[in-house]
Amino acid sequence: MRIQPLPFPIRLAVGYTGFFAVVLIVLTVGILLTVRQVLRDELERHLQTSAQLINADFDTRNVPLQNFFDSSSFLLRALPPSVAGLDTPGLYAQAVSPEGVVVAASASLENNLIPLDTTLHAAALAGQPQVVETYVDGSAALMLVRPLTDDQRPRGVLMIARSTGEIERTLTAVGWSLAVVSVIALVAAAQGGIWLTQRALRPVDEVARTARQIVYASDLARRVPQATSDDAMAELTGTINELLARLEQLFTAQQRFVADVSHELRTPLTAMRSTLEVLRRGAAADPKMLSESLTDLEAEALRLGRMANDLVLLARADLGVQMVRQRVALDELVLEVTRELHSLAGGVRLVPVFAEQIELEGDRDRLKQALLNLVVNALQHTAPGGTVWLMLSRSSDAVHLTVRDTGAGIPPVDLPHIFERFYRVDPDRSRATGGAGLGLSIARWVAEAHGGSIVVESVIGEGSTFTLHLPASPGLTLPPCADCNARAAPSHV
Repeated sequence: MRIQPLPFPIRLAVGYTGFFAVVLIVLTVGILLTVRQVLRDELERHLQTSAQLINADFDTRNVPLQNFFDSSSFLLRALPPSVAGLDTPGLYAQAVSPEGVVVAASASLENNLIPLDTTLHAAALAGQPQVVETYVDGSAALMLVRPLTDDQRPRGVLMIARSTGEIERTLTAVGWSLAVVSVIALVAAAQGGIWLTQRALRPVDEVARTARQIVYASDLARRVPQATSDDAMAELTGTINELLARLEQLFTAQQRFVADVSHELRTPLTAMRSTLEVLRRGAAADPKMLSESLTDLEAEALRLGRMANDLVLLARADLGVQMVRQRVALDELVLEVTRELHSLAGGVRLVPVFAEQIELEGDRDRLKQALLNLVVNALQHTAPGGTVWLMLSRSSDAVHLTVRDTGAGIPPVDLPHIFERFYRVDPDRSRATGGAGLGLSIARWVAEAHGGSIVVESVIGEGSTFTLHLPASPGLTLPPCADCNARAAPSHV
């Protein structure tokens, strides 16, 4: 059986509480060790004070060691009132002769002598006091071993000890207190952590809820609430709204694209079905009607093929297909396009204009396709007797391919949209002549893919001018231009 993971706010609170628990444990151990050391140091100072008072009294009396410690009440006689109570059950004292024989002991020992290590005895006689932990009557105690001196000469060894039970009781009390406080703090931290996490993640939950509603309702126009604070949450909501806006734009463009494609395909398919219906009804028996029908079918098939190729090219453009870079002689390209379209010009004059040979690095096939599209567009919108010029020129850092016609011109309201896919200034006329509204879109993509741009100028009744501005290739130096405008095209008339 699969165990369901805990909700994210609870997991975050548990992790925070666990980290806080580790900090509390380390803090508690540190406090206990500090308290223990402080109490031990205080106890050691008490032992040092008591030992110094006993030794000072012994030195003052100037009596033999045995005579000074001649009874079990020597501590009460020797110590001043400030250290009264030394003979209590928690304080132990024992005097040892230089030979290691116990001379006297406090009543608190109750005939239980403090064990003395020979090493400590020798060190004390040599004037080296030692503080060690020991056991007195089965209880832990802290013991000071130091010499008893008279006129700076050692007369014996004083062993004075005090039980550490009070320290242990204090540590136990402090430990339990810290444990209770830690448990309360952990519970409060867990509850507070959950509350704070839920509060902090509330905008994220709202974003997720809104995103789910957008997905279920397919409403890309809706936006997540923008966070008012200037933090990561505001940046997140802003980024999501930008993403939704971009998705809405792409989805709308996709819907429009699909609708345009289906509309464009409907016209040639309808024409082909009509032609086939005519053939089925007996036109195939008439050689003239059969030839006309086959010609119409071929034209529609070619139109479908061009549209399919254009759509594939635009799809590749959307995927960011790289251009094939090679050296391209643009003057030869202009002449080649002129020759290929001369037979399609009808009564329109097709005139190439350039003053010199110009080369750049680019994709020759794509540049040719862009130029073909511009010239075909000009021919379709120029009446017989008009002129279309293909001009090639350059400036200091760019090359310019210009197609100018003497057609009807483009209305100002249509100029911002002519490079959109399937957009036509005159839909009926363009459809009749076979245009699908993709040629100018392809030309713009080719220009931008080469790092350039395309601009259009048009005057109603006089004609239009499309110019491809292409940056000069860094590796190719253009020869000096003595008269770049020597063969410029004439102005519109």
